[in-house]
Amino acid sequence: MQIKFYSPLTADFFPTDPTDLGSSYKESEGIPYTGEELTGYRDIIRKAVQDNVRSFNGDLMQYYHEDDSLRSKVIRAVPSVDEVNGELVGSLCVDTNAELTTEEQAKLCDYISGQYSDGWGEGFEQREVDVGDGSLCVHFWQPTSFELKRDVPEPEKAPSRPKMQLAGQDGNIFAIMGRASRLLSDSGQADKAKEMRGRVMDCLSYEAALKVVSEYVETELSPSMPTKGPVKRDRDNAR
Repeated sequence: MQIKFYSPLTADFFPTDPTDLGSSYKESEGIPYTGEELTGYRDIIRKAVQDNVRSFNGDLMQYYHEDDSLRSKVIRAVPSVDEVNGELVGSLCVDTNAELTTEEQAKLCDYISGQYSDGWGEGFEQREVDVGDGSLCVHFWQPTSFELKRDVPEPEKAPSRPKMQLAGQDGNIFAIMGRASRLLSDSGQADKAKEMRGRVMDCLSYEAALKVVSEYVETELSPSMPTKGPVKRDRDNAR
């Protein structure tokens, strides 16, 4: 099985031509970049990491010398980078032959933290990554904000449909559509409300329009409901 751990990623940018940066720029320190600012360099940094780890078969666990359950369970641990929520982050792909306990995960994170700060990560940040208009020194470890977090993806849940009664609406499709639209918007589904309104306005009958509304909100719609005739296409009243 494979699990992933994510951690912050930062870098220092050293421009090829720093003449326009003014006196505040210190050539020995570079310009600090956050994970958000590094997203445009994702492929370049990822390739640099891959090329680097290839020199030692990519497995940070080969330097783990404890004879314990973690050593017997973890097959390999390979660093890389991924883009998550608009930021470039360090990612660690861990192959195991069994589920890790909470204690084993903590021990793994502690070991990888050491590899990022004093081992592999320290060596990698000293290898400048050429990005065309300058170079980056990429940091997999930070002294204040570093934390390894396991990626445990949660299944996406479909938003629940708000409930709405059709009885008492007196056959007014625009009132029904407006009420359904407000219910959807109030439940955080404004995009669904807009989509529903567009589909309702394209319907050629009252019954067809009700069926569309009932796809987005839960109603007591019955297949035997009588047809009320064509929907009047008055878009101003529908808003």
